[in-house]
Amino acid sequence: MKRVQWGKGVVFGLGLWLGAISLGWAAPLQVVATFSILADLVQQVGGEEVRVTTLVKANGDVHLFEPSPEDLRNLQQASLVVGNGLHLEGWLEKLLRAAAFRGQSLVASTGVNVRYLEEGGQRVPDPHAWNSAANAMIYVRNIMQALQANNPEQAAYYQSRGEKMLATLQELHEKSRQDIAAIPVEKRKILTNHESLGYFADAYGVRFLAPLGISSEAEANAKGVAQLIRQIRQENIRLYFLENSGDKRLLTQIGKETGAKLGGILYVESLSAADGPATTYEKMFRHNVQLMVAAMTQP
Repeated sequence: MKRVQWGKGVVFGLGLWLGAISLGWAAPLQVVATFSILADLVQQVGGEEVRVTTLVKANGDVHLFEPSPEDLRNLQQASLVVGNGLHLEGWLEKLLRAAAFRGQSLVASTGVNVRYLEEGGQRVPDPHAWNSAANAMIYVRNIMQALQANNPEQAAYYQSRGEKMLATLQELHEKSRQDIAAIPVEKRKILTNHESLGYFADAYGVRFLAPLGISSEAEANAKGVAQLIRQIRQENIRLYFLENSGDKRLLTQIGKETGAKLGGILYVESLSAADGPATTYEKMFRHNVQLMVAAMTQP
């Protein structure tokens, strides 16, 4: 019978594998994020020590989400679910019950200074807090603490990656403020799909006009649209921006009636697909700021 010869590399590799078993090697922490922006923030902090799945995928609309059987399976296997809160994912609690989820939940927006809007005669929280890089830093700290609590053995690893992400976000925040502050106040006006950039407006001094409310499910009434068209003409707003995850028809029609031109696509509720310009939170934020600054600085 032929004798099998094991090389040193094979023996060494087998030794590492057996050593990992003896030391109690643990699989990555299973995390479900409600939408792609949160998923990236979790991935940036968790690195190789997390396995992140996303409910609302890239270019998806969180307001119009419909769960799949795969979503239920992912929730059943997850140790942690990360959501935004502020009434953004109105479907989440029902979905967690349907999946018999037994892990822990994190509301990533906990601690932000919430802004409120009037919608349908009611005062409601604006859920889009991540559109300020300063708020995204709060998200990252909350995510870092949740990962550390769920996987204490990797606490130092999460801390190191979290601090690196916080430094990136601080740089984003400061540079965005400087770039926009250099633009005359009267030129800091932008027309978008719906009211999802309020936190950006507060943080960086840009004024946004939108035909819809805070949810892309909202329907703009004729009186409101007519008033918006008059305002666009009066204030000489020449550019409008579409959002990657929203319905583009209404804003395109307003652009035709006012003479405003398309300035580009903003990513405000979702990251882009892998071949797009906004595959991570950092890339998304830089893309949005660069596009808006270029529009506002046109002569």
